[in-house]
Amino acid sequence: MLIAADHMRALALICVVACTDVSGPDEEWGMDGPVEQTPAPGKEDSEYRRGLLVATNTSRTQVWTARNRWEDTDPATGLTWDERYVAWIESLRYIPSIDNYSMTVELTTPWGKTLPSPYLECAEMAIFLRITFAAWYELPLQLEAVSNGVRVYFGHYGVRTQAGRFAASPEFAIQYRDYTRTAYTTWPSDSVLRRRKLWGGVDEQPELGPNSVFGAYVDEIHLNKRAGYFTVLVLNYLSSTNLADTANTYNVMPESVRAGDVLLERWQRSGIGHTLVVKEVVPVDESSLDVTLISGSMPRRQGVKESGQSSKSYFTSEYTGGEGETDDGTPYAKLGGGLKRFRVTKNIGGYWTNTWMAADEASWINSTDYARIAARPARFAALLGQVPPEQAKAELLTQIANARHHLSQYPASCAARERREDAFRALYELSARTWGKSKADVDAEVRTLEDYTFGELEYTKSKTCCWNSTTSAMYDAIMRKAEADKAAADERGVCEAPVVFAARSDGYAYWSSFAASIGVDWKAWSEDEACPQKYVAADTVAPLDATPYCSL
Repeated sequence: MLIAADHMRALALICVVACTDVSGPDEEWGMDGPVEQTPAPGKEDSEYRRGLLVATNTSRTQVWTARNRWEDTDPATGLTWDERYVAWIESLRYIPSIDNYSMTVELTTPWGKTLPSPYLECAEMAIFLRITFAAWYELPLQLEAVSNGVRVYFGHYGVRTQAGRFAASPEFAIQYRDYTRTAYTTWPSDSVLRRRKLWGGVDEQPELGPNSVFGAYVDEIHLNKRAGYFTVLVLNYLSSTNLADTANTYNVMPESVRAGDVLLERWQRSGIGHTLVVKEVVPVDESSLDVTLISGSMPRRQGVKESGQSSKSYFTSEYTGGEGETDDGTPYAKLGGGLKRFRVTKNIGGYWTNTWMAADEASWINSTDYARIAARPARFAALLGQVPPEQAKAELLTQIANARHHLSQYPASCAARERREDAFRALYELSARTWGKSKADVDAEVRTLEDYTFGELEYTKSKTCCWNSTTSAMYDAIMRKAEADKAAADERGVCEAPVVFAARSDGYAYWSSFAASIGVDWKAWSEDEACPQKYVAADTVAPLDATPYCSL
């Protein structure tokens, strides 16, 4: 507990923060971002990633004290804390999402509180789960990054470099309260924390009620408010790039997949990717598995359950470190994608060191062993169990419907367009193999006008893919424009394929002017995530892998 003088100083600092008008994480935290991943390993991926000295005086920056060790065994269960993390992820109960359109998960805190999954981006979901468990159970945590060539460590001891506190990052132990060992009758709440938001797109947490942001969520699950502030800060600075970093995670053999692992899709070394969390692994028979994933997305959403069929499509994708190359000739295996496991932080030789559990060494794949990394998607194709064709078809149709629903809420989403088309490609293959149906047969049964209106875009060449703040009202305007164009073509007795919603030489005027004519509020394009392609003259529409619209 803070003494009175420190408490008054903390209140003064909080007031300064609360009364400051900020427009992003750098201004909010006084830090110099963004941070980057550490340099790629040379010839050898090290078992040990040495970080901060354990003896460092972190009394002012400490977020929580690491009273437990990941390798400690609980006598009651016989499980180490590392194994209990796995069991915790498995125990997250499935519940309907807020929009009742999919299944999400429910968190139960050590104090018996239950909350639906927060709305998060995909990498945020994986990092959030790891920080939450470590903070609740006072386990060591160290995530490594680089800022202007300097190693930065985000850990239970605060945000630091070898030289001291990083930039103007918070002195958590001084500025914020920890109620973990304090008697209380009602749940302690931090009104300033409840207003802390995630940047890079919209932060709305409707599972908590109107006008709630992520700070309110962590205020609800942490008695230690320092952990809440720390979580918001880390999610604002780290991303899938840092999860792909061998300093924080390591590659795992397909046969060793387990709950709590993360699956990364990487189509570029720096910048956005896709992250999914392994929720459960169930043996189908002696030689195959059924793996279920959960994932957030951009724009933020609750963690969505991905069925075994859907999960298999991710595990077997070339983006998860498989065979093949990017447009610039870089092998996918060198981008950091694929099945990963968080390194555990241990006190080794007086340093907080990121490594793995002794039992996991046999599961490790060196991050420079590109042949074994590239072989994993093919191995997963054989390892993940097959389901009856009718069930596979039903699950693929559900994936298509879910992607369409996401687009109806966020029409700029390139990830949803890609998920929809991946499901269609799998449906084409299944239908041809099982029922002898052609692509045209499938499209005649399943395709809709919106699939063509929201055609796939090339992510790295399309600024629309960085725009996460589009709305359902904009979707309605886009579809009404497509329907009006179709009606006009029908009147002329011709067929015209719908115009794909994408940035054109005139920006989005084709749709925004129509939206204005029908009284729909149209938001201007905004860079809601890092967007190297923001200066393109027009988006690049991906080749159509479907029956041409006018041939249906």
